[in-house]
Formats: sequence, structure tokens, C-alpha cells
Amino acid sequence: MFCREVTGKSINMPGCPTSVTAMHGILRIGIGGELRSDEEREELQRMNLVVLDGFTLNPGDLSWAGLEALGKVTVYDRTKPEEVLSRAANTELVLTNKTPLSRETIGQLPGLRYIGVLATGYNVVDVEAAKERGITVTNVPDYGTLSVAQFVFSLLLELCQQVKLHSDAVHAGEWTRSADFCFTRSPLTELAGKTLGIIGFGTIGQQVARIGLAFGMEVVASATRPKTIPGLEQVKLMSNEEVLAVSDVVSLHCPLTRDTEGMINAGTIARMKRSAFLINTSRGGLIVENDLAAALQEGLLAGAGLDVLSAEPPPADHPLLGVPRCLITPHIAWATLEARQRLMETAVANVSAYLAGAPVNVVGK
Repeated sequence: MFCREVTGKSINMPGCPTSVTAMHGILRIGIGGELRSDEEREELQRMNLVVLDGFTLNPGDLSWAGLEALGKVTVYDRTKPEEVLSRAANTELVLTNKTPLSRETIGQLPGLRYIGVLATGYNVVDVEAAKERGITVTNVPDYGTLSVAQFVFSLLLELCQQVKLHSDAVHAGEWTRSADFCFTRSPLTELAGKTLGIIGFGTIGQQVARIGLAFGMEVVASATRPKTIPGLEQVKLMSNEEVLAVSDVVSLHCPLTRDTEGMINAGTIARMKRSAFLINTSRGGLIVENDLAAALQEGLLAGAGLDVLSAEPPPADHPLLGVPRCLITPHIAWATLEARQRLMETAVANVSAYLAGAPVNVVGK
């Protein structure tokens, strides 16, 4: 149990069961009305918090003030793996988005008490190693649901309509030279009546289903724990294999685990329609990228829209770079201003709750 004492400023600790008492310009925060001891307050004041890779969350349009109210904060834009130990050596609390914290690294940080993952997926942290050391690990669920689902359809609609291709053609003068009032450079596809297959039916998958239904699509899904979702009774639940076989669009929304790694490969692609589109806004490792590149080059799929790759940033010789009918964006589905604001607020609330002795959004319990 810890408390926080701040002189000359106010502090908000959302989601935490705290009582707040101000005395002589000092704000004391306790649990259930109990003020912390001087020793506990002094201990908390000495706690350091390091953000290892803050730039993608906050490139300058958000504020770190919420975290700064909770302790001594050091924010690094980026941290190389070989820099983690030196930067986190004297730190009790670490926040990371994509900077890995392996078992070996965690084992060399004896003062570490808390790891806050600035994302929903937490595969960058060896959670078992942290658990063995008594280190609390939290994530930020649901902050990007609306933004990621919206981006799924940004990719899908571009594959269906080829907006940039036609816009570029117009700017190049093709419409001016056209003998007709319109022209097309690629087949255009209507979504209504098509089957949208969702693999992974969590909150993002469910939101994708809602949008698909609004477009007039038939929606099918696979889930590890199948259940009917209120308002989504129209969605037919089936196995991964069935989803792949019947869908005109397959959208991936499952975590990267030992079971899901490489789930889209030459064998599973062979089960899909040649006219199907594949969308991935989840984790790049779900796809065997050499197999997808070959399938697109051979015309075994109509196209792919990818916001994630197995290596980020990708090497210059990545097999999917330059492949036709393959849209690739730099892992930005999550990154709307609104989603990043929610992420920041929840990250602050997670740290606040941990310091208050009532951690929330804990993973690997």
C-alpha cells in the first residue's frame, strides 16, 4: 500500500478507491479513508517511473502531467533493447509500448515493482517472469476499439474501391483525356451481400461486426469462448476453418500466442476463396508472410490490407513490400488522437490504482 503526497498541486486518480485530504497545501491520498504514514509517503515520493518508448503515444499533442503527478517521471521517445537496463536500473515503475522486457531483462532489475504496457496486447513482456518476481503487469484494454474497427474498413474500402489509384489517374490527366464521363482502372466491389469473416470475436471483432452489418454484409465469426452477443445475434459463430472457407473478407482480431502464430499460411490460404480479401490489424505474426506474398503474386487471393507486420519497422527486403494488391500501413489503426487520449488516461489510472494498493487491468493473474 502506498500513498502520494503532492505539495502545491492537485491530483486526480481515476478509478481508484481513494480518499483525499488537503492540509496546509499538502494533498494526502489514502485508501478507504486511512491516511498513509509519513514513512509510506516518503517511500512513494522516492519512486521513479520511466516511460521507455513514449513517442508513439505522445508525439507532442498530449500531456504527461497525469503521470508526473504520481512520481518522478522520465520519458524516453525510444529505447533500444541494449539501453533498457541502464534506463530502468533505478526504477520501480516502467511503462512500455513495444520495447521488450524479457525474462533476462526483468531478472536484472531488482527494484522493479510494476510494468505498465501502453497497449492492449502485452506479448512484449515476459509476464510469467514478472509474476515469479512479484511484479504487477497491467495493460490498457478497449481504448482503441472504435479506431481500429474504423481502420479495418479504411483498408477494406480501399481494396474494394481503389480510391487512390483512380485519384492519381485523375491528377495525371487521364480524366481530362477521357472520351467518357467516367473511367475505371480496376474492378470495383460492393460490400452489401458479401460475407465478412471475423477471427477473434472480442471487443474489436464485435465492433467490426456491427459496421459490417451496417454495410449489409453477412457476418460470421470464430471465438475461443463462443457466446451470443446482445445486438449481434445475426452473427453466425463457427470454427476458424469454416470462417476461412465461406468468407469474402477475413479480418483477424486475435492475440498473438503459440496457438495463433502463423495461423494464416499456405494451407489456410488454400481454404479461402480466390476472390477474398484478408485484413490484419491485430499482430503481424499471425501470418506467415512469405506464404501470403506468394498467394498474392499467384492470384490466390484478391488482396490484403495489413496494418501490422511481424517485424516493425520491416527490413528493406520484407517479402510483402512491393507485392501487388497488398496495402500496408505503419501500425496506425490504434493511433487516432481520441484513442491515444483514452490510452493515456487509462495508463495514468492504472499507475494510480497500483500505487493505491488496488491494481486494475492486471494481466497474468
